[in-house]
Amino acid sequence: MTTKEELIPRADALKAVALTCRRLGMLHIAFAATLVKELGQEKGEELTMKAIKEYAHMIGEKKKEIAINQGWELTEENFKKLSDLPAFGMHDKCEEAVVDGGNRTRAYGCVMSKVWHEYGQDKLGRIYCYVDPASTMIFNPEFKMVHTKAVPDGDAFCELTFSSTSEEDKKELQKKTTNFKAIEEGTTKNPKKT
Repeated sequence: MTTKEELIPRADALKAVALTCRRLGMLHIAFAATLVKELGQEKGEELTMKAIKEYAHMIGEKKKEIAINQGWELTEENFKKLSDLPAFGMHDKCEEAVVDGGNRTRAYGCVMSKVWHEYGQDKLGRIYCYVDPASTMIFNPEFKMVHTKAVPDGDAFCELTFSSTSEEDKKELQKKTTNFKAIEEGTTKNPKKT
């Protein structure tokens, strides 16, 4: 039986999670901005992207291991089921939407993007978001979760959806320096300069 001392009001729990997400956003910017300051914009961003790829590897491989141990297929649904993100406090609200016949997840008020904007570091902060396509492709290279909208890009909310990967996407993921912007935009055949 739960005692009164063990219960935490939802508002306090939301605040605690938001504070943790805020610190995570600050940590990402501190590391990324230090790399840029010490090594220059291009090299600093490249190393930040490599760090996010390593982070995504850790996430994707752990989810894959859990799924395999559970006897689950490596599907989009099971990737979502294995979410390792807080159910509340990271965003002001989340909702599911159907756009052009496809399912999308919309997240409003991302705590980390607020921090990046506060520090004038939307571009460096946005690199963190590439953990989504990277971790899904590591979980299963046949699909990726991409942002169709992202607050650090100037959108009012983040919108994510799953899509199939191309052979070019898979090859791009294997490169030492991966262009996740091209993977996310589906432009790996003719990558845009980041």
